[in-house]
This record gives sequence, C-alpha cells and structure tokens, in this order.
Amino acid sequence: MTQSSMKILLTNDDGIEAPGIEVLHAAIVSLGEVLVVAPASAQSAKSHGITFHIPLLVREVEVNARMRGIAVEGTPADCVKLGLRSLWSERFGAGTRPDVVISGMNSGANVGINTIYSGTVAAAIEASFLGVPAIAVSLYVGDRSKLQWKRAAEIARTAIDHVLKQKLDAHRVLNINIPRVETPDAPMPPIKVVSMNTAAGADGYEKRRAPDGRTYYWPAGNGMEFVHTSEGTDVEAVAAGCVTVTPLNYDLTDKPRLGHWREALSSDPP
Repeated sequence: MTQSSMKILLTNDDGIEAPGIEVLHAAIVSLGEVLVVAPASAQSAKSHGITFHIPLLVREVEVNARMRGIAVEGTPADCVKLGLRSLWSERFGAGTRPDVVISGMNSGANVGINTIYSGTVAAAIEASFLGVPAIAVSLYVGDRSKLQWKRAAEIARTAIDHVLKQKLDAHRVLNINIPRVETPDAPMPPIKVVSMNTAAGADGYEKRRAPDGRTYYWPAGNGMEFVHTSEGTDVEAVAAGCVTVTPLNYDLTDKPRLGHWREALSSDPP
C-alpha cells in the first residue's frame, strides 16, 4: 500500500478544536483518508482512563473548511476504543480498520515520565493493543508567543513519513516528540531514536489559602523538569533540538524479575 492511499484515524487529548490537531490534520491529509475522532474538550494528562458508567455522547463537528470530525464526550482512550470498535466500521464498512492511528499533535512534549500521564500517548497505546499500529506526536512548547504550529506540523509529517517507510507491526506504538519550533522557516531537526527517561518529575505544589480560609495546593513547574536526565534519553534529545522517536510497549511485566519471584514464592507455602 502506498502512503497516498492510507486510511488514518486521527485523535488527540487537547480536544477536537485544538490547534495541534488542526495543523497535523492539514499536514497528513495527503497521505490518504483521515477520520478524526477526538475528545469534545481538553483531556490532557488523563492517561489511560476510560469511561464505564456514563454514555459516550458524540456529535459531528466542522472544525474548519477542510477538517470535519466526530467529537466524543470522553477520554482519548475512549475515542480510539469507540473509533476502532464502532465508528470506523460505521463509516467504512464492517470488518474494516485504519492502517494507522495518529494521536496529536499535543501542545507540550510527552517525554520522560510524562509519557505515562499523557492522554496523547494513551490513545496511541489503546490503538496498538487493539491491533492497529499507532504514532503519538507531541510538540515541546517553549515561548508560546513564538510558537510556529504550521512549521511544527510539517516537521512532524516528515518524521511520520520516515516511520511509515518501515513495516509497522499491528501491536506497535511509536512516540514522536518535536523540539521547539519558533521560526516559520525552522530547518528539519535531526531524528534520534532514544529511550524514555525514567526519573520522576521535579515539579511540586504551592500551598495557598482560598478567600474562605481553606487551604489548597496549586501545581507548580513546567512539566519538563526532572530529578535527573539520563544520557541518550528523550528528555535530553528533545531539549537539544532533536526530533525524538521512542518505541513503546504496553506490556508492563517486569520480565527480568519474573525468575526471582517465581523462585522466591515457589518455596513459600500458599
């Protein structure tokens, strides 16, 4: 299959009217047919939450002259789950599936521990374990007054093109992060394949007092400060101005420790 004939499900966690999904849609629409299924409102840092006890209301929206989509009153993972199990087949026929799910472009990098909190990444992971390869795309935002969304999306498209030249296994997900893009003619950065930084975030909370006397805590930090940054990881590379690509796996089993626990518990009477 050529890239120009692909079928793509596009989602995000910032909401269907966020600038990131608009520019990414414009950048990838030439790849083929794109169905947008995204949250009706911002769902940042919702991680992999899904909805059980309330209905998922949906509505068709026209975001701009070239982009229409389905807004879902739910989380990013809900959007992909509903998209792959119902909405896609309703649109394209029973038994059909997209060639790839793309999630983004998120306003803010999803590197390091943020990868676990991210709704953008969770949407991609949902697709991958439902059997559709997926790509998460996020943008490191520095000075918002200088942010060049269109150029960032063009850079993202170039990175996506490189990824799509490879055969994507059905259950695989790649996490792409774009560095700061603050000029409309910013050059294409180098692409680095890196591991995820695993240090905890260094942000904290400011203790404050409400007008009625109650105490509350306000999250402090910019989301890009960590206890430490390991060499060769996504945090280091995106801060240095590289596009980062990190293959992810939804299997959380600590496989190197399986043998230890089997041995330790086999001698333990139940």
